[in-house]
Amino acid sequence: MSFTDKAKSKAQELTGVAKERIGSATDNERLRAEGAEERSGARARQAGEHVKEAGKDVRDAMR
Repeated sequence: MSFTDKAKSKAQELTGVAKERIGSATDNERLRAEGAEERSGARARQAGEHVKEAGKDVRDAMR
């Protein structure tokens, strides 16, 4: 995952957290749910990249 991709994922995660907090503060369930969805998507993308990197590390160790 390039630096740009990592930055985009982190920005999406932070946007999701902000939407969740604003939604909670204003009692707006739609905004809170939208924020939770964005945050989960960003975290899932980051987790997938971590697994991918770990697989590459294992492959390199076997050589």
